[in-house]
Amino acid sequence: MNMAAADETLAGEEHWAHKGDVDLFLWRKRASTGTRRLPLVLVHGSSLSALPTFDLQVPGHPDYSMMDWFARAGFDVWTLDHECYGRSTMTEANSDIAAGIEDLRAAVQVIRKITGASQVMLYGLSSGALRAGGYAAAEADAVARLVLDAFVWTGKDSPTLTKRKEQLDFFLSHNRRPIDHAFIRSIFTRDREGTTEPAVAVACADAQMQYADTVPTGTYVDMCMNLPVVDPEDIRAATFIVRAEHDGIATLEDLLAFFARLPVAHKQIAVLPGLAHSTPLGVHRHRMWEAVRAFLT
Repeated sequence: MNMAAADETLAGEEHWAHKGDVDLFLWRKRASTGTRRLPLVLVHGSSLSALPTFDLQVPGHPDYSMMDWFARAGFDVWTLDHECYGRSTMTEANSDIAAGIEDLRAAVQVIRKITGASQVMLYGLSSGALRAGGYAAAEADAVARLVLDAFVWTGKDSPTLTKRKEQLDFFLSHNRRPIDHAFIRSIFTRDREGTTEPAVAVACADAQMQYADTVPTGTYVDMCMNLPVVDPEDIRAATFIVRAEHDGIATLEDLLAFFARLPVAHKQIAVLPGLAHSTPLGVHRHRMWEAVRAFLT
């Protein structure tokens, strides 16, 4: 994967956080003119690492990097590979939601030290939303704004999780699960064909498979048998819940029940048409990006 910034006006920087013996890869992008906004931290999901999700460069298909887009909009954008993902340390652990929260705790400490910011803004996708929500609940003073995209609360009546539970015995007995190009491409078609360009799905698969042909099982176990893992009543940050029109991970009823229990005055929820589970790489990704930008500003 090309680690260079896609635009000369954007600066890309590699940083590292440390969680005991685990080294966590951090990637930062911002406009060369700088920004005064709070840092925005993007949190990846279960099957894709940080850069294939948030900084994908697709030949012949420009403007698929969420990091680039928000950096151009004036944000100081960060992301990280969780333990056992991407360039971060590979251990024998299964990298569950609790471990992801600890990853964020270590990463945010580094980000706050480098930037001088007292707080961050968090965007989490799928199980990344569970990590982000869990961190916001545990470290209320550290998070100013929280975006939960492709989030699931109880998992009740979730088509995706119902199907996933068929393999729960394997997930419980193995700390890693196999992935291949076909599996990664299926992420973009399982909810609705045509919501992601085929070339983008291929580029994402190529980028992810550079790291390993397996990923951890911990978030799958949590989502299949341990939900809920985030208590809405513990969240104090302004919160935006984003749901794609075609997403089998959570029903709208599940999300509305979570939304109703958020104790904060500033909260929003949106259902975005023409998008499926992996909103940052969808054909209509700008609908999500614009909605999130408006909330964060």
